Amino acid sequence: MTTTTVQNQTKTNNAAPAKAQKNYGKIVLTLHNCLLPESTFKETPSQADGLDIETETDLRILGCEMIQTAGILLKLPQVAMATGQMYLQRFYYSKSFVRYPMETTAMGSIYLASKVEEKPCRIRDVINVFHHIKQVRAQKPISPLIVDQNYIELKNQVIKAERRILKELGFCVHVKHPHKLIVVYLQLLQYEKNKQLMQMAWNYMNDALRTDVFMRFPPETIACACIYLTSRKIGLPLPNNPHWFLLFKVTEEDIRDVCLKILHLYKRAKVNPEELDGKVDGLRKIYQANKYIQAQKEREAKIEEKKAESPTASTSKDSKRDSKKDKSPKTPPLSSKYHGSHKKRERRSRSPYDRKRDYSNKRHKSRSRDREVDRSRERRLDDKRSRVSSRKYDDYDRSKARDRDDKRKH
Repeated sequence: MTTTTVQNQTKTNNAAPAKAQKNYGKIVLTLHNCLLPESTFKETPSQADGLDIETETDLRILGCEMIQTAGILLKLPQVAMATGQMYLQRFYYSKSFVRYPMETTAMGSIYLASKVEEKPCRIRDVINVFHHIKQVRAQKPISPLIVDQNYIELKNQVIKAERRILKELGFCVHVKHPHKLIVVYLQLLQYEKNKQLMQMAWNYMNDALRTDVFMRFPPETIACACIYLTSRKIGLPLPNNPHWFLLFKVTEEDIRDVCLKILHLYKRAKVNPEELDGKVDGLRKIYQANKYIQAQKEREAKIEEKKAESPTASTSKDSKRDSKKDKSPKTPPLSSKYHGSHKKRERRSRSPYDRKRDYSNKRHKSRSRDREVDRSRERRLDDKRSRVSSRKYDDYDRSKARDRDDKRKH
């Protein structure tokens, strides 16, 4: 028994080693994915491109306000508007306001949110509503949007913005809103019949969408903060021993942080869209100029690398070219009549129709050439046949003439 076991062990050891298992990347999709780490808030991509914090905050507030107004005009539910605002906030923590215009991204956000929340709207309606909002804000006479080339370009930009948002979010578009949690928590606290408390907490919730609290804290904390702020505002006592928010696993520090963020929003001055557009346009021009200069430098560096890699090849080619020029005899200059035919023709981009026409012409020429070859071959065969037949007749006539001469002699 021992010998067999040893033999089996040696066989397994001599066998080929098993292949190592590949470690594939894991994709974790949870509700905690919506929360961003603290490192992203220290320096955003917009600040890296030269935009200050105040201007960036004003742009976020303006974009969320436009989405909210557009959702009301499009008759979308509040959940769709909240989802669109969260998409906008999350997108600009990975991309810059300088590189991607805010208005186009806002259109793409609400268009995507309407699909996610199962209340889809047409992209034309979204563009018309944003055009109307801009006219009202600028106090211009309201006029319909003309369907021309500019409209088609804007429509394509909105579609690209929607795809870009999906790419940056990793196609994880699920959002858990704290609106339902407010109702559930007030029912547990037995304040569901207090309409003033519920309505004011709901309003604080909608205003908090313009801040970054949804990127920092879970929805349970935000719902408790809205209830906490409303109860302080209207002077309504809540259970204190123990604290009511401990029931929902929320700390008092997080609640106060959320409340401070919401209250700071009300102290900010009114946003001026024209000033914001001017600042962003100036930074965008600088970014484009730097990008052009950098691309030019990279192109020059590549050319220098190619020259450094093959200096001998270029010298050998030059020497060969010079030797050929020396060896070739000088030809007399051509007359003006034929001089134009020897010039190099400039290459130009040809359309598929031109290529097809050239191909058909070449094909027609080849067919006609084949026909001429066949005809010439047939002519040669006919000539040959005629020669052979003429020789036969000549031999026959000669033989007859000989017979006649022989008869006469006899």
